[in-house]
Amino acid sequence: MVRFFLFVKVGGFGFLRGCQHGFNYQHKRGLVNVKLKWVKDRGLDAVVTAERDLKAACILVSIISSSPQCCLPIYRLSCHRGQLSLPCDLKLSTFIRKFPSVFVESHTFWSGGARVPCFSLTPEALQLYHEELNVLQQNQNDLINRLQKLLMLTQGWTLPLQTLDQLKWDLGLPYDYQHSVIPHHPDLFSFIRLPDDRVGLKLLSWDEDLAVSQLQKNSAIQQKEEDARSGCLAFPVGFTRGFGLKRKCMEWLKEWQTLPYTSPYSDASHLDPRTDVSEKRIVGVFHELLQLTIHKKTERKNVSNLRKPLALPQKFTKVFERHPGIFYISKKCATQTVILREAYNHQQLLQKHPTVDLRERFTRLLRKGLLDRSKGLYKKSKGDGVEVDPHVDDLGNNQSSSEEESVNKLFYEYDSDKPDEPRIQL
Repeated sequence: MVRFFLFVKVGGFGFLRGCQHGFNYQHKRGLVNVKLKWVKDRGLDAVVTAERDLKAACILVSIISSSPQCCLPIYRLSCHRGQLSLPCDLKLSTFIRKFPSVFVESHTFWSGGARVPCFSLTPEALQLYHEELNVLQQNQNDLINRLQKLLMLTQGWTLPLQTLDQLKWDLGLPYDYQHSVIPHHPDLFSFIRLPDDRVGLKLLSWDEDLAVSQLQKNSAIQQKEEDARSGCLAFPVGFTRGFGLKRKCMEWLKEWQTLPYTSPYSDASHLDPRTDVSEKRIVGVFHELLQLTIHKKTERKNVSNLRKPLALPQKFTKVFERHPGIFYISKKCATQTVILREAYNHQQLLQKHPTVDLRERFTRLLRKGLLDRSKGLYKKSKGDGVEVDPHVDDLGNNQSSSEEESVNKLFYEYDSDKPDEPRIQL
């Protein structure tokens, strides 16, 4: 990926005419009508495809680990299917059997004598799970700060739990954060009943030290002091090789970078939503939101319902298309994933959270089991010596399946399901 950076340095570029001029210019007219093309970025697409089944597998590991015997029958796991983002036509047991290096299958008998699959975890998977718990404990302050900052971005410092649950994987929150994290910080968080009768999480106190965006922190190092004081902060911009930015778009982007930067933590109700100044504020909000995620990316559908909480205008996600030098939209896995370009060098995440390292190890464990399974190394269950037929459905009945994977097609591509509404007693 070819990278260049458009930072505001007055006098450094001939095309910059000063921050005040840009501010006045944009208040005389609305949004500039420019359209930048989408160009495939194979490196960032590979980041998305590499994690295709990781989230669903990790959620299942958390659910199984939380059970008393660390083993659950398939009908108990099926209750959580809505949170796994699996395709409707894919049986849960078929998905689990893809990864014998993580899940161990045994059987129990249901009423009527039917044999029901049960799943536990391999020692390797259990070890990674316990390591993750240790990492979460060691980085508790970082986790709490990111959750605080997310709520500080919203109106009323509140988010519905359903919306927060869609982001918890990207934020690095534990699966059971509602019970394992929130109750330990009653001075910071509270569950509330929203006007639409949903349950929400509310931040109880504002932390001025946290109300500084990552762009503002970086500007102290990358930009001149007078530019930072003027508020004309610019976003790092980079394009895929062969992007070919037109002259008109280049001139607009250079001028747009000189516009005043409005912190995503400040009140922006005075901004006209039909101007480029307001658009820059929206870009800043999502720039900060992606900075709060540990992979610096999230699915587009996860932010599509944030318009009201973040006080954004209609069609706010159009900024992703208008600014492909800041955000990349990957269309892999039958969904759209928004990635912060500056966070990656090709496929490498530049700053890795400890949880990311553990998830990468978990991905390698999934891959190992899938490859070993394709070689026929898991034809029999190690737990009870019963041969496991991969074409058996959830209740032990035979079914036809086209689940024979090749090494080149390691994971499935699918549309995501919406997570279930969490139930919290108030």
